[in-house]
Amino acid sequence: MTNKARLNLLASVLLPLCVAVLLFILWQTEVLHILLGTDTITLPLPTRIGEIIGQNADAIWEHTQISLRVALGGLVMGSVLGYGIALIATIFPKWGAGGLSIVSAFNAIPIVALAPVINNWTRDISTEVDQRSTVAKMLVVMIFCTASMSINAFRGLTELKPFSEDLMKTYAAKRGTVFLKLRLPNSIPYIFTALKVSVPSSIIGALVSEYFAEDTVGVGRQIRENIVKGQYPTAWAYIAVACIIGIALYAILMLVEHLVMKRRKG
Repeated sequence: MTNKARLNLLASVLLPLCVAVLLFILWQTEVLHILLGTDTITLPLPTRIGEIIGQNADAIWEHTQISLRVALGGLVMGSVLGYGIALIATIFPKWGAGGLSIVSAFNAIPIVALAPVINNWTRDISTEVDQRSTVAKMLVVMIFCTASMSINAFRGLTELKPFSEDLMKTYAAKRGTVFLKLRLPNSIPYIFTALKVSVPSSIIGALVSEYFAEDTVGVGRQIRENIVKGQYPTAWAYIAVACIIGIALYAILMLVEHLVMKRRKG
């Protein structure tokens, strides 16, 4: 690694860390409250939020597991479906552009409008509220993860390096061989690009869908319930947990991408 690369890596870590420390200091010393014109009830101090997380660790972990199951389940289903759509669009290019346009249009639908509709659609799936509620929430997440994967994967499958496809043809490579040896490997970086969008979207989708779900479980639902009851410190505790979930999943994704791409280059 060159000195310039080391400096860039250091800056990419230090700058966000410095901003986070500065924000924490301003928040804890109540300077942020003065700037925003609020109080410590509506915007509790970080130490108070930490205390609530510690005091309610078991309950928070239980709701966190439920939200994680929804987010990851929808993420996996949406990614697999999106990649499948990209494959079909690549194999049948005449229909590909139209199909991808329809799929990408789903991103324009607000989650707050889609979630209640899907809740109504899934009422007959099961007599158990928790089962049909989980299915509805996963479907919401899946829809919003499908578009980013299908579009990015399609680019990876079709935007090949110059003359690489022509070179394969000069070797009399069959269409299937070109697909397996050239198109699929070329789509790997684009898959990670799609996941960088889908991972935060899956967390947001899971939390928002929980607002409208029949079952009163999950981090998103607890945020809503505690705000309605006026228990803002507890609501902020769940908000902090939601942020930690998103950051942790994104960090895991970045680590996996680094390992995969490093091995691929090697």
